[in-house]
Amino acid sequence: MSEPDQVGGAGAKDDAGKAGAQDDAGKAGGGERIARRLARAGLCSRREAERWIAAGRVSVDGETLASPAVLVTAASRITVDGKPLPVADRTRLWRYHKPAGLVTSHKDPEGRPTVFERLPVGMPRVVSVGRLDLNSEGLLLLTNDGALARRLELPANGWQRRYRVRVHGKPEPEQLAGLMRGVTIEGVRYGPIKAVLDRQQGANAWLTVALTEGRNREIRRVMAHLGLGVSRLIRVAYGPFQLGLLDPGQVDEIPARVLKEQLGRDDRPKRQTKSPSPSMEEDHGGGGGEDQSA
Repeated sequence: MSEPDQVGGAGAKDDAGKAGAQDDAGKAGGGERIARRLARAGLCSRREAERWIAAGRVSVDGETLASPAVLVTAASRITVDGKPLPVADRTRLWRYHKPAGLVTSHKDPEGRPTVFERLPVGMPRVVSVGRLDLNSEGLLLLTNDGALARRLELPANGWQRRYRVRVHGKPEPEQLAGLMRGVTIEGVRYGPIKAVLDRQQGANAWLTVALTEGRNREIRRVMAHLGLGVSRLIRVAYGPFQLGLLDPGQVDEIPARVLKEQLGRDDRPKRQTKSPSPSMEEDHGGGGGEDQSA
């Protein structure tokens, strides 16, 4: 079964994740939106699928679609450019050790190298769960299911994001303790942040920082508010999944059994009630999450 000539490879963050609620409702009724089905088959992002539909490239049961507002089922006969749709893969999740210097985007207008350009050959089309900025490094979760990525990003899951942070300056214990009450910076309210001083090395200090909200560049902005400049930021955990011993640039798929255990029924994340055990960092990445906080 051949695929259309213009298909997506390992690719972009699913820009149409806002349609997730409609997808969930559609799935409950026995169908899902056509754009999501195309994305799950690994052909493109949902936004690209909508453009393909507008161009008249997609047909369902012999009828060319004019609108993406169509639900399809397993019995639907879907073609793109006259070719049958590939069978959708099962939901999969990978741990990736993002090096510094890569943009978490499919295409960068400034021409900088991206995460998706550096993934190993043979990876299916994937999207990231949240982001890490250009100079941040560490654990980035990747999945072939845009709806799952959206769910894993929700603060309501209670999934803690944990970081190792090197700052320039001498953090005061009272300052760090005060972050547990949350902080308002330039009119933006940030939720509770747990920050612990690990060690002071001359003019620099290493902190362990944990949060569940994950606003854009949250850690860097909060540290700057305390008079501390961040010189290195490494995400070491996202919910129950750990960076562990992954080398920079390395990708490791989370076993289906571990993924099922952590998501529970209906692919919904289990709410995290406590921090992962440090011993979990040496296992296969799972216990026994959109965040742009870096």
